[in-house]
Amino acid sequence: MPTEPAPDVLALVDAIKAHFPDVGGTVTEAAEARRILAAVPAWPFEPPVVGSVEDRAIPGPAGAPKLPVRVYLPPPSPTPLPGAAVPPSPTVVFFHGGGWVIGGLDTHDSIARALCRDAGAAVVSVGYRLAPEARFPAAVDDAYAALCWAAEHIGELGADQGALVVAGDSAGGNLAAVSAIVARDRGGPALALQVLIYPATDARPRQDAPSWGGPGYFLTAAHGRWFAEQYFGPDADRTHPWASPLLADPHGLPPAHVVTAGFDPLCDEGHAYAARLREAGVRVTEIHYPGMFHGFFGFPELLADARTAQGTVADVIASTVSGRKKSG
Repeated sequence: MPTEPAPDVLALVDAIKAHFPDVGGTVTEAAEARRILAAVPAWPFEPPVVGSVEDRAIPGPAGAPKLPVRVYLPPPSPTPLPGAAVPPSPTVVFFHGGGWVIGGLDTHDSIARALCRDAGAAVVSVGYRLAPEARFPAAVDDAYAALCWAAEHIGELGADQGALVVAGDSAGGNLAAVSAIVARDRGGPALALQVLIYPATDARPRQDAPSWGGPGYFLTAAHGRWFAEQYFGPDADRTHPWASPLLADPHGLPPAHVVTAGFDPLCDEGHAYAARLREAGVRVTEIHYPGMFHGFFGFPELLADARTAQGTVADVIASTVSGRKKSG
């Protein structure tokens, strides 16, 4: 286990931190954090090419406003021989990270495109309501509403009824795990897979896992506390399964693919959730990247481990369709 990330990784972390809002430190307001994030220079790399991209507004939870989503479809399959069926595709409902406070459809556009291209999947990226304007469990309600919408429209997405996937990173990994729990408890939709990329699984404020005591490369303990305060407020029950999926009954949940990073405060709770699922008989694949940091998954142009992680996630998603392999 390395004692710190490699020099090239540290240089990237320093570059990211120079543009990322110091939430919980010099930045205390969500609106200011979003303004800083919006001013980050444009990414210099071309985004992954997909078949089509469409912004839509779908029904949200009862009494809530319309929910923005961005739908990515892979290029059409080659015209099959007469009488041959067009191969089905997975559908991925994707929830972005950002501590439930920042981030959105644009910040995670490249990740959604990569999943669409490399897994040959329809991807529905969800612009759920953000805290503190909409606190827990608003994001959970939005996540489940989007999942239900995707299941209801899976035919028009050209997808396989048996290959519905939830995925997300960080706070989005929390929402992916929680939406799988809600779907189980409410009798559907049925899920083939949950992809949890350095997920937040334990919202209890003690944060005494060893990984929270590390030096904090990019994401720090102070950041984590601030994000949680905005999302949960002073009164939410952080032991509720929708807040802390690590404390939920794991039986009957769908198979999981869990990604963790060594220099990430969320590393231990990601490991713990994978272990808890496994102990309950849930099929789990877990890949740990010991030299990586929270957020590394979004930098495949610069990090070999990010390219590997994205490719592996695409393979696992593609495998939810019988006989399918990664397309990229």
